[in-house]
Amino acid sequence: MSTSNHKGSPKKIFGTDGVRGTANIEPVTAETALQLGRAAAHVFKNLEAHSRGRGKHQIVIGKDTRLSGYMLENAISSGILSMGVDVVFIGPLPTPGVAYVTPSLRADAGIVITASHNPYTDNGIKFFRADGYKLDDQIEAEIERLVFSGEVEKIRPSAEHIGKAVRIDDALGRYIEHAKASFPRGLTLEGVKIVLDCGHGAAYKSSPSVLRELGAEVIVFNNQPDGKNINFHCGSMHPESMCQKVVEHDAHIGIAHDGDADRVLLCDEKGNLIDGDDIMAIAALEMLKEKSLVKDTLVATVMSNAGLEAAITAAGGKMIRTAVGDKNVIDEMLRHDFNFGGEQSGHLIFGDHASTGDGLVAALQILRIMKVRGTTLSRLAKCWTRFPQLVTNVRVREKIPFEQLGGLNQLVAQAESELSSQGGRLLLRYSGTEPKVRLLVEGRDPAVLEKWSHLICDLIRGANQM
Repeated sequence: MSTSNHKGSPKKIFGTDGVRGTANIEPVTAETALQLGRAAAHVFKNLEAHSRGRGKHQIVIGKDTRLSGYMLENAISSGILSMGVDVVFIGPLPTPGVAYVTPSLRADAGIVITASHNPYTDNGIKFFRADGYKLDDQIEAEIERLVFSGEVEKIRPSAEHIGKAVRIDDALGRYIEHAKASFPRGLTLEGVKIVLDCGHGAAYKSSPSVLRELGAEVIVFNNQPDGKNINFHCGSMHPESMCQKVVEHDAHIGIAHDGDADRVLLCDEKGNLIDGDDIMAIAALEMLKEKSLVKDTLVATVMSNAGLEAAITAAGGKMIRTAVGDKNVIDEMLRHDFNFGGEQSGHLIFGDHASTGDGLVAALQILRIMKVRGTTLSRLAKCWTRFPQLVTNVRVREKIPFEQLGGLNQLVAQAESELSSQGGRLLLRYSGTEPKVRLLVEGRDPAVLEKWSHLICDLIRGANQM
């Protein structure tokens, strides 16, 4: 495995959401997967002296439907087995399914091999703790350190101490029952016609089964994975075909998953796309009415529309924002015991039902509200008003700190003051990948947005011509 290190930069394998990259190119190679398996097995074995089940420590491995899943599954399991830890293969299953099955099987950790919404040429490796939550940064750092230091090379269990692997068939059934349990007993989906786009991904069996078992009429498409068609012009990355099919089939709702089904986008009966902000508004306002939203608080990210915050505040609730990434949302939820949060992109975490984003569970919560209220999704979506938003990019020669651009911070403060008085907001940052400043302004009055956008961008342009 290549561990070359340029100019002493810290060696990293883990990104914001596990290990991710092009399959068969570092770090997503069989060699690195083997080392990751060895290091992870060592770490999880030492976290708890005794395994949670009987016998040896064990790690669950699930995957989505990409071709490279076979290669990585075999490599990472070889590494785990070589450290004297057992492996349980559970086959293709949504990421939230792996997160649920891990504690359900009393395993010491879970691994899911997926690159989520990326094309089939990519893949990744995500880890879950024994309780089904994503790994803490310290544990990731320790796994990383062991991979690069080669410390575990000396540890070689032999004879009967080597691990064994089993493949179990009831993981899908366990997850199906778990997802159904998030829908109220005594309520059915009879009379509801659903268009379901599985994105040729990991939910191709679970989502149709759950919705049909709850009584819905389900028109399923993109549910024939061949290893290469995952996310290809389908699923939540390309929801336009779902919206079209909802209208064609005169359905009540459309549901679209990404490759590992930890997110969902919906479509109302008129063919309008319902994104994560809409779902959060509908569900959080309902939970506020039912008094089931813990501390009356919704957790969202900086990408969510200011209108969402205005609607939650007007209903007597509160919205907290985190940096982008479902891991940041979940961390904030765990820190303060909040039970609902999500992202505009369709990662929705209903903490009472799941330890991670679950596209199927999220869809079921909206279906529950439709049934209980006896109303359509388009009517439910009218519960909030999206604020006008103006996004401007300004190309710069160099990324000078904002405080060094004369008068910029004062101008931004004035803009924020006027925007926040009408429930709006401002976000100013340098792009992480391009020589650009990105300015986002949101508020009720488009004229006010235009005014501040011009003033701020003109100042930045002027400062860059000096």
